[in-house]
Amino acid sequence: MTGKAAVTALSRTSLAAAVFLLAGCSGSPAGPGWTAQPAPSAAATSGSAAPGPTSGSAPDASGSVQASASTPSGEPGGVATAASWKTFSDPAKTVSFDLPADWIAQSVAPEDGVLPGGLKVEVKKPDGTFVAALRTGLPPSSPDCPESARHSYTVISSVPFELSAQGGEGTIPPHMVYRVIQGYRYFGSYGITNLVGGTDGQACVLRNVVRGPASKGDYSFGDLVNLKAFAPDEKVAPAKAFDTLGQAAQYVNESPDFANVQRMLMSLKVKN
Repeated sequence: MTGKAAVTALSRTSLAAAVFLLAGCSGSPAGPGWTAQPAPSAAATSGSAAPGPTSGSAPDASGSVQASASTPSGEPGGVATAASWKTFSDPAKTVSFDLPADWIAQSVAPEDGVLPGGLKVEVKKPDGTFVAALRTGLPPSSPDCPESARHSYTVISSVPFELSAQGGEGTIPPHMVYRVIQGYRYFGSYGITNLVGGTDGQACVLRNVVRGPASKGDYSFGDLVNLKAFAPDEKVAPAKAFDTLGQAAQYVNESPDFANVQRMLMSLKVKN
């Protein structure tokens, strides 16, 4: 081979190596993140990522065992799919939260018995499917729970978050939780709370409630205020029913809807 031919061959070899290295560096994008903390902007996209629950079973903040809602690598797989977000606020600016741009938040008449100034805001998908309700001014409640009426429950996901409102006498810091109570099936519900679910993994009712100041009442943001073990002839929705705890963990880990709901609930701000 002549000197000129050798240089040409070397150049082609170098170019091919460069192309190979570039291709190797480009790779596939990083795996999906977990939209745990709301982005600072209401228009933030689903690219935000924050740590979620860890793999394996371990006691959570309420003292009960938390089922794994993570992939084996420890990276939660759920990711918010909403491309754009908006912020809802009531006319008096007492509450606000972020929600996907195509979801609908509407103020409705609160249930009887709420404290003066209490609100109820329902969140639905464009097709009218109920997602969650924000309720404020709820009177404090501590229902009796005889041992004969207790059911086992499991915390599938429990993520702490900062809540701007001044809280009342909660037993744990505010968490966004997904908990399942065992009846003839496993019934699951999401919400925010600063209350322990029950004693020794047993409860009659799991309350998705944040204890607020006595003058303001409690507030709830989730699909249900109270989750119980339903009877076969009772309506379960908007709670979900699962045949196994694994199915419940799969919903939390893989459902884009759950990831969107989690981000929405954790963005709540309540004016003191």
